[in-house]
Amino acid sequence: MEELSPEAEHDIRQSVRAICAKFPDEYWSHADTHHEFPWEFYRAMADEGWLGICTPEEYGGGGAGVQAAAIFMEEVAGNGGALNAATTVQVALFGLEPIVKHGSEEQKRRFLPEAVEGRLQVCFAVTEPDAGTDTTSITTTARKVEGGYIVNGRKVFISRALEADRMLLITRTSPRAEGAKPTDGMTLFFAEMDHEHVQINPIPKLGRNAIATNELVIDDLFIPDEDRVGEEGRGFRYLLSGLNAERIIVAAVCLGIGRAALRKTVEYAKQRTVFGRPIGQNQGVQFPLADSLAKLDAAELLVRQAAKLYDNGEPCGKEANEAKYLASEWAFEACDRAIQFHGGYGYTTEYHVERYWRDVRIERIAPISNELVLAFLGSNVLGLPRSY
Repeated sequence: MEELSPEAEHDIRQSVRAICAKFPDEYWSHADTHHEFPWEFYRAMADEGWLGICTPEEYGGGGAGVQAAAIFMEEVAGNGGALNAATTVQVALFGLEPIVKHGSEEQKRRFLPEAVEGRLQVCFAVTEPDAGTDTTSITTTARKVEGGYIVNGRKVFISRALEADRMLLITRTSPRAEGAKPTDGMTLFFAEMDHEHVQINPIPKLGRNAIATNELVIDDLFIPDEDRVGEEGRGFRYLLSGLNAERIIVAAVCLGIGRAALRKTVEYAKQRTVFGRPIGQNQGVQFPLADSLAKLDAAELLVRQAAKLYDNGEPCGKEANEAKYLASEWAFEACDRAIQFHGGYGYTTEYHVERYWRDVRIERIAPISNELVLAFLGSNVLGLPRSY
């Protein structure tokens, strides 16, 4: 796949901005305050075909790569919606990658067109209370029965579970101790969200409150054989197929939020007068904002490089993890500076930068903590002894 052309990038940005302009900061502030899922925004994106830009064309999608997806997500997050907007559409981009790459033809034709059209809501059910990032330590079990499996267990930090029709669910079909590797014996399902057997408990949290984060309690959930993704016992390998794409998309989201915070702060610094002069005239304000500009520009270059490598099938673990790390760190810094230079107003909801700050903070933790990113780079890139 070739590098995304400037003309294609311009078209994506202009098209997405036209949609986002209908959903200003006030829309997102209301959704966040009242914990309301932004269905209007979701349907607007579905109607314009953006939910399926990365889905293969034979299943109704646009067949685009991560380069286009990263530009799309940067604009979605950077036009006021921040992480609330990004999470609303993100799972549609590469969330179904395990189905695309490892699902049966019947599964692809059954699920992908509905997801493209916005008629199928999906969530990821991977993380568990006592496993966290150590996915191989999950204890949710799938017991084989006639015609399918019976699943029991718990999942935590599951976004969009309240809206989901189905969930990509990772389980153990055999104990960890029985496998040659810790990753053996894990099976992936695309399970129906049966509310008689799946209890969903929202978790109160700091930010991104238009999208609930949930605990799932799964009690004797039956999943038919036809909803198993790929072979039994190989589910962990299927999950890995989309990790680098996820890192790149998260980095693009952070970049968008950081740029939004910087843009608002620059506008404010030009207008806000203290001691007879605009605060933007002071180097104590100028220099940190210029520093954030340089850092976000550098992060953008790394995002683009990682996305290009991914789309061309080249190794990109180093670049994808570096992009996620730097973009999340520097976007958070830009949002923190936005609050600081807005003064007391930055701490209020009226100017929206506090919402950006709350949203972007989680990206230093999820989908993988920045400490584990550094551990990966230390052992896999620098060649230091493995620390985890």
